Amino acid sequence: MIHDDIGNRLNILSLWLNNLDTKGDEIIKKNIYSQMSSLIDAARSISHSLYPVNLESVGLVLYVEELIANLSHKINISMQVMPGYEKKDLFIEVQLYRIIQEFTTNVIKHSTATDVWIYIKDYTQNMTVVISDNGQGFIYEEVKKGMGIKNIESRIKSMNATHKWKKSFSNKGSRLIIKIPKQNEFPNQNSTDR
Repeated sequence: MIHDDIGNRLNILSLWLNNLDTKGDEIIKKNIYSQMSSLIDAARSISHSLYPVNLESVGLVLYVEELIANLSHKINISMQVMPGYEKKDLFIEVQLYRIIQEFTTNVIKHSTATDVWIYIKDYTQNMTVVISDNGQGFIYEEVKKGMGIKNIESRIKSMNATHKWKKSFSNKGSRLIIKIPKQNEFPNQNSTDR
């Protein structure tokens, strides 16, 4: 995978830098600059591949259904979208898609879960998204916050949303509850006409 390649190349660069004397070796410097340029290009490629290109035309619900279909050989995922759901601003839908994707990836990697449930409902004041699983779960205050949780929380913050991590029913699995305010005062949006 691309990110594995970047990690390996960064380790090599680190070794080269550790072995570089203060005068510096010109060949090593050229190799380092060449590798850095290549790593910047690879990171840019990852960034572009992470943007869900068809989400704008298809919408969050259909895009998540496609994710569910793609992961169906690994885990059972079901989604319930309550009647009255309205398409959201693209920024919000991208953030929610990435949160759902990150949550399910973490469950597949780190949990013994066989099922993931996604629940989406529009209320008068906010939109609520609940994502839960039936795995071993974790106690938020006691678990080490890895990149997955940090990425999820960063995306939630970017939407001016609130969230809560809970152990799921019967102390099995984990549950993430997200409440996104209806007023569109999001920091990364240019549109003010709503």
